Amino acid sequence: MAIGQKTANGVTNGSEFGVTSPRPQDRANADRANDERYDAQRVETKWFERWQQDAALYAADPISGDAGSTKKKYYVLEMLPYPSGALHMGHVRNYSIGDALARYMWMNGYNVLHPMGWDSFGLPAENAAIQNSTPPREWTLRNIANMKAQMKRLGFAYDWSREVTTCFPEYYRWNQWFFLKLFEQGLAYRKKSKVNWCPKCCTVLANEQVLPNGGCWRHEDTLVEQRELEQWFVRTTKYADELLRGLDTLEGWPEKVRTMQRNWIGRSEGTLVDFKLDGTAGPAGSTISVFTTRVDTIFGATSVQLAPEHPLVADFTRHNQPLGDAVQKLIAEQGKAKEAGDIGEIEKHGVNTHRYAINPYSGERVPIWVANYILMDYGTGAIMSVPAHDERDYEFAKKYKLEIRLVILPVSNDPEETVAEPQLPFTAHDGTLINSGSYSGIRCADAIKKMSAYAEKNGFGKATVTYRLKDWGISRQRYWGTPIPMLYCDKDGIVAVPEKDLPVILPENVDITLTGGSPLGRVPEFVNATCPKCGGPARRETDTMDTFVDSSWYFYRYTDARNDRAPFDGKIAQYWFPIDQYIGGVEHAILHLIYSRFWTRFMRDLGMITNDEPAARLFTQGMVIKDGAKMSKSLGNVVSPDEMVARYGADAARLYSLFAAPPDRDLDWQDSGIEGIQRFLGRVYRFVVRNAFPDHPEWRNPVPADLPPAARAIQRKMHQTIKRVSDDFQGRWHFNTCISAIMELVNTLYGSEAAISHGAMAPAFVADVQRNLVLLLAPFAPYLAHELWEMLGEKGNLLKAPWPKYDAALAKEEEIEIPVQINGKLRSRIVVPADSTEEFVLERALADEKVQAAIAGKQIVKKLYVPGRLVNIVVK
Repeated sequence: MAIGQKTANGVTNGSEFGVTSPRPQDRANADRANDERYDAQRVETKWFERWQQDAALYAADPISGDAGSTKKKYYVLEMLPYPSGALHMGHVRNYSIGDALARYMWMNGYNVLHPMGWDSFGLPAENAAIQNSTPPREWTLRNIANMKAQMKRLGFAYDWSREVTTCFPEYYRWNQWFFLKLFEQGLAYRKKSKVNWCPKCCTVLANEQVLPNGGCWRHEDTLVEQRELEQWFVRTTKYADELLRGLDTLEGWPEKVRTMQRNWIGRSEGTLVDFKLDGTAGPAGSTISVFTTRVDTIFGATSVQLAPEHPLVADFTRHNQPLGDAVQKLIAEQGKAKEAGDIGEIEKHGVNTHRYAINPYSGERVPIWVANYILMDYGTGAIMSVPAHDERDYEFAKKYKLEIRLVILPVSNDPEETVAEPQLPFTAHDGTLINSGSYSGIRCADAIKKMSAYAEKNGFGKATVTYRLKDWGISRQRYWGTPIPMLYCDKDGIVAVPEKDLPVILPENVDITLTGGSPLGRVPEFVNATCPKCGGPARRETDTMDTFVDSSWYFYRYTDARNDRAPFDGKIAQYWFPIDQYIGGVEHAILHLIYSRFWTRFMRDLGMITNDEPAARLFTQGMVIKDGAKMSKSLGNVVSPDEMVARYGADAARLYSLFAAPPDRDLDWQDSGIEGIQRFLGRVYRFVVRNAFPDHPEWRNPVPADLPPAARAIQRKMHQTIKRVSDDFQGRWHFNTCISAIMELVNTLYGSEAAISHGAMAPAFVADVQRNLVLLLAPFAPYLAHELWEMLGEKGNLLKAPWPKYDAALAKEEEIEIPVQINGKLRSRIVVPADSTEEFVLERALADEKVQAAIAGKQIVKKLYVPGRLVNIVVK
């Protein structure tokens, strides 16, 4: 029985396919069919309202009992957003990637965890309070409500029952609990140190929050200053080696991110050597410690160079004004170089202190210089300068006419050969020592071992491993953050707040200014406390925690978000972790991702979890740009998701963000592009409106095995599309090619629509094709997909409908086109059966008229066939 026809206006002529007098729902279907124009607002409003009525729609199955035990788990997560006020298209792209993956995994039968929350402490809320006289909490919660509404309207499938808001006491209570555990383990400590101070933020920054140009991570044009303050630190360096080794296990992370972390951790094996100051010492002492990876070159050290901010420099300049002025100039040059973005490219300047240090190996007095390319926060802030064997030292020595002494010669393969002096600087690591006392004649590697052992035996050094990674300074002189749960008692010193007294509540109605230190210090009812040890008066810590503490463990809280007895239940976390797919920007490679990897190990060592890493796979999406620049309010090129949803619909906004470029590349926003996507969705809608007949008696029959050629071509294209989309979800994530494949399938369907409407294809086959089309579209355009699913008469939940199965036999081409080359140049194309033998293909190629003309009068030297792809005939 044929599927009936619909007239130009979409009205069904039911008598042509045997449908008798219409039932009420049939009349509704006919009314719906009268309008083939896709009204995105009508469709999306309908499904939005329906989804809002089902609070458990996107909830993961319980992990205990039968409901959760029969499915594989899949934890997909986009990085915790800051509630800045409104989503931008960069957010939409990020969340569309995660949402498509979550929906795909649901359809493949997984127990999916897909939560969302808010990184809601932080500086912008305080700035808004100052600028708009709005309390930070009020500003933050208003923004959360707005962004949450946007996310829901965009159709993102989040389990809101697990929502986490880090500025709520029920969350930051556990930040404080973790701090106490860090303190108990000796991993949280307080010390006076030089810290990074942003004058615009009026707070301390961690090293990771200072940009390469020396600017603040929030205010790129504001140069960070150095101040000496009492600060709380977390001993991240305890895990430095493990963090480094762990990168080798993260095969699902981009190599770019792993390289960035390796470089930031910065492990170096070498020797720590103490040079003694010659002459009178000041408050900074008489020892200059240098770390070198090439102690084998130390006999070639012709100066020691200090960073301008090295403590000894202060001693040297205390009674030497000209030297002090010269050093200040070097500091200014460093600052400008940082601001320009590359301290490594600084023009090297230095000043001779006219003081000397003693080389502990040779006893030689070497001059002490202060140089602008030596950084206090890297290594020890001092180096031994060996110009013959280091490019930077060579450049500096040439400029200031310092001695250049060769102490390493290249290795010769011929023991009888006299080795010529190499071109300087000679930086190879494999060589033989000369001019090095008793070490002369020894190969470099052996010399390093012997010289390191000698230093340790004689008490002036030792073999050492150093790291660029520093301990994490978490103190912030701001209001809107987690209060640090520590007290200061005149009798008992530093005292931890007892666990039973947590949380230490952040007070409201605080006067926030940019002066006078932490705003909490001006709240007597907060500051004044009782010492839990002696019962006497105590002063509460007024610094708050770096907000990266909040985001270092939030994904564990999602697994057990309403637990009021612990941060989370370890058994529940063990089921869900590690995160199967984590999605976010590459700008978080150093800050958030290193801190969260540290926190996971810390919790593991507390016995709370068993995994070493928080996420098995990481995906870093590209930016959304417009008019050649990253979207920003200051440039006036921001595209509002609300505007896109109002004009084109949420599905179009989501689909375009995935289609316009591969997800890992930058997307250049074009309004014409989203208009094209809107037209595509309209085409899909119209096709189903005209060809969905769920009440046809053969609609749910099995698909016939014997299909006419036109139907077989559609079936083949459909299974090829299923494979392409499935492979992309499981592999490279090029969703743009997924969507392109679906578009090609729709074009194929339109090319055969006349045959469908004239009954040339079985109703069961037409139903099967449309169902699979909707299933393929569901992860990308859920609103339209749900509407079409209902049109097709499907009653089950599309979210959990089985993903279509690819059949290799049905996807196989019956005939294929093969290009034929003569001496590498395309001369013709032949069409052969897909299962043709090599002999048959070559025979057909040689029989082709164009090929015969091209090889006429020539000798065939070779015939090459690449199965299914290419024939190449070599002639002379």
